[in-house]
Amino acid sequence: MTMITGKARLAALQIGSRATTGETLDALMAWRGELQAARPDLLVLPEALLGGYPKGADFGVRLGYRTPAGRDAFRRYWGQAVELDGPEVAALGELAASIGCTIIAGAIIRAGTTLHCAALHFAPDGRLAGHRGKLMPTAAERLIWGQGTARDVVSFASPIGRIGAPICWENFMPLLRTALYAQGVTIWAAPTVDDRPQWEVAMRHIAHEGRCFLVSACQWLPPSQMALGEPITLIDRAADVPLIGGGSMIVSPMGEVLAGPLRGQEGLLVAEVDLADVVRARFDFDATGHYARPDIFRLDVAGEPG
Repeated sequence: MTMITGKARLAALQIGSRATTGETLDALMAWRGELQAARPDLLVLPEALLGGYPKGADFGVRLGYRTPAGRDAFRRYWGQAVELDGPEVAALGELAASIGCTIIAGAIIRAGTTLHCAALHFAPDGRLAGHRGKLMPTAAERLIWGQGTARDVVSFASPIGRIGAPICWENFMPLLRTALYAQGVTIWAAPTVDDRPQWEVAMRHIAHEGRCFLVSACQWLPPSQMALGEPITLIDRAADVPLIGGGSMIVSPMGEVLAGPLRGQEGLLVAEVDLADVVRARFDFDATGHYARPDIFRLDVAGEPG
């Protein structure tokens, strides 16, 4: 691995999906001026920003039962998802080019009539340079999203280093983390909708374990906003509690919080970092290098050459 050195500006934009994907895209583009002024080298956007995260929606499902109303709710949700060659993805590429930065963006993409929660990778010239799907949708997410495949155990090359982009609770999969560390990841992007205090603990641990910079971007949805305009059923939620409460943050390779966690509002976090801190941090711990003990442990990943 060739280690990238020099300064870089890392950013997370905490923003929430609107009632339609078109409205979400308009809200995102309203940040263009501030993003251009911030001059990030990497911008991370939350999980399912395009397409939306319908938190609290049950799609009419009970164990062993589906309803016509739930099927129609899924049809509407499917209609808000995006195509990889569609205009919404092209607009994200144009945004990346106008800022001149790498973007990791959360989106719900269509594969025929199946939906996938994905992380899209845009190069600074605006190209869609790669994408990966969430390997294991969490809990009721499995009602609406398909699983990823071995090809989704992938990281992305960028001008400031190799980027891993696990989505939300994929970050809790130890073997996925190890596989990405072994690919030479130096920057960890974590699009999410997990707003719990435990998320901050996990992000600091992963940055420290992987000895990499970490940028986590979470959605912020206020109490009055409904997921994608759909009626939702929520359990044990007070009227003044946000639907998704944010918590975006940027962390150093030693697990130190550099910016955030941001709560209670939409907003932009930026941290200027010295990329050589990855080398300094791995002096005494390199998870898939000098601390790995390959004579004892081996991880086989489906699809990798033997």
